[in-house]
Amino acid sequence: MKKYKPTTPSRRHMTVVTYRGKLTTSKPFKALTTGSKKTGGRNSQGRITTRHKGGGHKRKYREIDFMYNKYDIPARVETIEYDPNRSAFIGLVVYADGERRYVVLPQKMEVGSSFVVSPDAPIVRGNRLHLKNIPVGTFVYNVELQPGGGAKLARSAGAYIQVTAHDGGKTTLKMPSSEVRKVVSTCWASIGEVSNDEYKLMNKGKAGRSRWLGIRPTVRGSAMNPVDHPHGGGEGRQGIGLRRGPKTGQGKLAYGVKTRTPKKYSNKNIVTRRKTKRNQ
Repeated sequence: MKKYKPTTPSRRHMTVVTYRGKLTTSKPFKALTTGSKKTGGRNSQGRITTRHKGGGHKRKYREIDFMYNKYDIPARVETIEYDPNRSAFIGLVVYADGERRYVVLPQKMEVGSSFVVSPDAPIVRGNRLHLKNIPVGTFVYNVELQPGGGAKLARSAGAYIQVTAHDGGKTTLKMPSSEVRKVVSTCWASIGEVSNDEYKLMNKGKAGRSRWLGIRPTVRGSAMNPVDHPHGGGEGRQGIGLRRGPKTGQGKLAYGVKTRTPKKYSNKNIVTRRKTKRNQ
């Protein structure tokens, strides 16, 4: 991590990820980039459906390959790049047939490193193979939920999933959230942990830096008027009153309330629910 000298109050605690010595280029590969339009958290009717979004710097979207559908063709890492749309580092890889794609890189992957997507690939960092062929205890990332559905799990900086068991055509995985769940053993997964593990240690240092990232301020409900939030109103600082518990802005119970659909199709695949303050 890079720390700044406290030349201003906001610089005093600001930290950033050290990119020097890690990234190899500052310009993306033009053929794999597209323009992106900001929504400001609004839907097609112009109404805010996701709060705390808006502004931010203009970005180009990098088309990341999460399908990995080029089998048994070795790929070599050409560049390691920063992606403003995700926390992990990405890499431009060139396959042996000449095609180039962007992928999320694992830790300790360097320019010139290679990987292959194959059911018979060796257990080496970056290689991608079926979960049933991965030994118990191995760390994986970019894991599929359904065979051929593309990587869905463990894609953010520093994330990894541990393979804990194989049984009855399914593989048991320990998730970053501490949840233990089963996935079909023919799903694909990549060996290793996602790059840029220092990301979680970053301190923004000032409110303006959040605005650069497109994150707008979060206001407490108790600081609002009664018309705007159930916790609003009152003279001076006030509690939530005679309510059963804290409410969301829409009046629904918050904190510790189960929101998962009781009959969700994937409930049978969850062995242990993630640990929360309520069930620790």
